[in-house]
Amino acid sequence: MNLAHNPSEERLLAYAAGSLSAPEAVVVAAHLALRPANDEWVHTLMSVGGSLLEDSEPSPLSNGALADAMARIETDTGVCDVRPALNDMPELPEPLRRYALGPWRWLGPGVRAREVHAPRDGNCRVILLKIDPGRSTPRHTHCGVELTCVLQGAYATETATFGVGDLEEADEDTLHQPRVVSDIPCLCVVALDGEIQLDGWLGRLMQPFVKL
Repeated sequence: MNLAHNPSEERLLAYAAGSLSAPEAVVVAAHLALRPANDEWVHTLMSVGGSLLEDSEPSPLSNGALADAMARIETDTGVCDVRPALNDMPELPEPLRRYALGPWRWLGPGVRAREVHAPRDGNCRVILLKIDPGRSTPRHTHCGVELTCVLQGAYATETATFGVGDLEEADEDTLHQPRVVSDIPCLCVVALDGEIQLDGWLGRLMQPFVKL
């Protein structure tokens, strides 16, 4: 598997094992839908894991384990909510089309975001971010993880350029200012933990007005 602009092996292993946080798993699933070769590799990992489980000694379940598991599934995924999903973007990869979308919110000149109503994990949630050509986000770092997959267009940071299907992993040690370098808007799906932290004195002045 080509590791350039793909999830780390640790994150893919967690995804294959089903232990990756729900918001991050949504973004990785979108990446895999755009990178079939990587998807095949993940399915190979899942097959290996399944074989190991088949060869292991079974352990008895505790009383009420099934009821507890079903209750968690209903809480985390909303399976009891039978309302149709409100998704007006059929161009999205299939893993994203299953979720309802919130309204677009203006974040600054040429920058908009909308919530993806996928399962959350604490303060970590999934959003769509759309930035016009030539525009950039404020220079920022993070409170936690920021996992970004490009769905349309391209953006560049100080160290790399990311196109369709590419995935960027950022955290509190990352300081960057993504800038759109394509001639069409750049559309990304992002798993974001907490609020971004703007850099510099101007960023600190803007921080109360930038909610992302």
